[in-house]
This record gives sequence, C-alpha cells and structure tokens, in this order.
Amino acid sequence: MSEENKNLEQNASMDQVMADVVDVKPGDLVTAEVLTIDSEKNVVVGLGSGQEGIVPLRELSTDYVEDPADEVEVGDSIELVVLKDVKDKEQGGFILSKKRVDQRKVWEELQEKADNGEPIKAEVSRVVKGGVTVDLGVRGFVPASHLDTNFVSDLSEFEGNTYEFKILEIDPSDRQLILSRKALLQKEEEAERQEALEALEEGSTVKGTVVRLTNFGAFVNLGGVDGLVHVSEIAHERINHPKDRLKKGDEIEVKVLSVDVERERVSLSLKDLIPGPWDNVEEEFKAGSTVTGLVKRITDFGAFVELKPGVEGLVHISELAHKHVETPHEVLEAGEEVEVKILDVDGDRQRVSLSVKALKEAPARSESNPQPKQRKKDSSVNVKQPSLRDNDGEGAFSVGDQIGDQLAGLFEDND
Repeated sequence: MSEENKNLEQNASMDQVMADVVDVKPGDLVTAEVLTIDSEKNVVVGLGSGQEGIVPLRELSTDYVEDPADEVEVGDSIELVVLKDVKDKEQGGFILSKKRVDQRKVWEELQEKADNGEPIKAEVSRVVKGGVTVDLGVRGFVPASHLDTNFVSDLSEFEGNTYEFKILEIDPSDRQLILSRKALLQKEEEAERQEALEALEEGSTVKGTVVRLTNFGAFVNLGGVDGLVHVSEIAHERINHPKDRLKKGDEIEVKVLSVDVERERVSLSLKDLIPGPWDNVEEEFKAGSTVTGLVKRITDFGAFVELKPGVEGLVHISELAHKHVETPHEVLEAGEEVEVKILDVDGDRQRVSLSVKALKEAPARSESNPQPKQRKKDSSVNVKQPSLRDNDGEGAFSVGDQIGDQLAGLFEDND
C-alpha cells in the first residue's frame, strides 16, 4: 500500500473517531462494554473509539444494589442511556445509566399490558399517604380505596405481599402509574356471583352466613352471592328487629324463595324451615283445658290472647264476663296475663276460641231484685175488648158484642 493510501486510511479512521465522539450526546442510547469497577463502586464502561464513561451505582439498577458486581461483570455488554457529557475526561467523559434504559423497557411493557387489558403482578413496597406503592422497576401507586372491595383501616397489612393489579392510568412521560387491586376483585366476585345465582334453585335449602343486619331483614352470604331474609321471614311470630333472633357471623340454613338473576336478588326464608307454631296445636292445647296467656290486643268484639309465640286465641266479648260488657277494655288490658279456658281449637283455620267467664262462678241472683216471673194465663180475668166508636165517640160497642149478634142470627136461621 502506498504511503498516500495509508494516510488516507488514517485520516478516515480519525474522522470516524471524531464522528463517534460528536455523535454521543445526552439522551442517546448506546451499547458499552464493562471495563472495570472503580473504588467508588462506579462501573467504568467503554463506548468504543477510546471513549469511556461511568455508570454510578444509583444508576445501575432499578433495584437497590450495594455491590455493582451483583449486577454486572467485567466484559458484559450493556445498554445505557447518556445522561451527561463530562468535559473533564478524567471523570470518564460521560455519565450513563443502565437503570433508565431498564425503566424505559418497563414502561413499554406496561403500556402494552395496559392497551391489552392485562393485569400485572407486583409486591407492595411501602405505605405512603393515601395508599401504597409497588415496585415494578418503575414506581406504581395504589390508592387506599383501590386495595380491596371493603374498607381497609390498616394499610400496613398489605406491605410485603404480592398481588395482581389492573392498570388504571399510565403516563411514561410523567412517570405516572396508577393501579387497582379492587377492580380485579370486583370482576372475580361478579363472576362468582353469576355462577352462584345460576346454581340456586327456588325451593331448595342452602347454608349461608349472616353478613349484615338491617331494620328490614338479614343479608346472608351463600358463597358468591348475598340473599335477603326479610324480617317477616325470620320467625313465625312477629319480631321487632332481626337482631332479636340473629347476629352477624351466624351459620344458618335457609330456604330459597325466589332468584332474580338479572337484578341479582335472592329472597330467602328462615321460618319455612322451622316448625310452625300451629303444628300439632290441637294436641298441645286441648279443648276444655285451662291455660295462662298474654293479652296482645283488644278489639271492639273481644281480646286476642297469646298462648305461645305465634299462636293467639280470641276471647269473644260475650266470653269475658257473666255480666253485660260494653267494651272489652272494661275487663282486660293489653299486656296483662290472664287465665283462660279453651273452648275450641281449629288448627287448619288457625283459630282458638277462649273464655274468661267460664273459669268464674256465675253470680247468685239478688233477693232484693228478683228476676221477673212469667205470669200464668187466668181465665177469670176479664180481658178488655177493643171497641169501635163512631166519629162522635158515642154509641161505642165491643167486638165481642158484634160477634155475639152474628152468632145469634145464625142460630135463629137454623131454627
């Protein structure tokens, strides 16, 4: 090769080196070789053409690293992003970051998952104001309201645990990543609820757990779906509040009354699985026996007495006392105990006839006020006959006189 050609090749090489130096600037992605690890735990890398740079320990990994050797080895080829051009070549020429490259890849992967609606898995790293953070190579934030389907008072119980999350918001340019665990839980619960609803059959008996009590009834979890036992379906007798019979956490058997899959409503009954108060009532309360009951209510025609929860009998006003009673309030008051005699029991019609006066002796007749006796007919007593008068009131005659005259005429004709 001629001297002239050698000079041309050397000049071309120098031009290429100069071009490489010029082309490397902050923001560029470069591939570098790990040359060594210095005493300050910086990773020294070669960019080619005699250029070098350093990767500070804090820029080496998205995870916390104490020893660079745990992350890279001499001779490794790694991708870096140029952060800064250092004019002092003794400092390595360039400051580079491996962490930023890794984070960029993470953002790209997260964006793809968000676009496809795919969940991600991450460990809750720590509790912060308003929620918790997760570490995916980039920082993600989970608001407290999106940690669970139920209210969470102590967020620390999630710290250190790994969960699946749905990506709610993502903005790589602002390094913003908002996640939700609640959204996935709700989706799972919805699927379980639909499956449970479709499995329920009207008239079937199922087991459940009381999860909530309200004024109008008790909600029972049947495994994926909640059903309502209305207060009127808890007991055969009237109760004021579901808490009178049930408490949260009770495991009970209930009967399925109806299932509305579209509205996701299930009506249940507890009393349908409990023997009714009128079952075998005729054996329990026999006609002619005496029992003590509680006056529940009073009406114009009598008083209703509770013989046992769910069974009431009627003391008709005529059975309250031997004397005439204008209103039942004269004899009984609601809330008092009273002894009654059972007159009749009809279990099919759920009716019991009772009497108060049957247990009391009828009062003797008073001599000072005897009952009037029926008078016997006395033929010797002249009954005054009605009379007919003319308009002047004179010439009155009796009906008997008129009939007598007619009879006399008949006898004369016969003679």
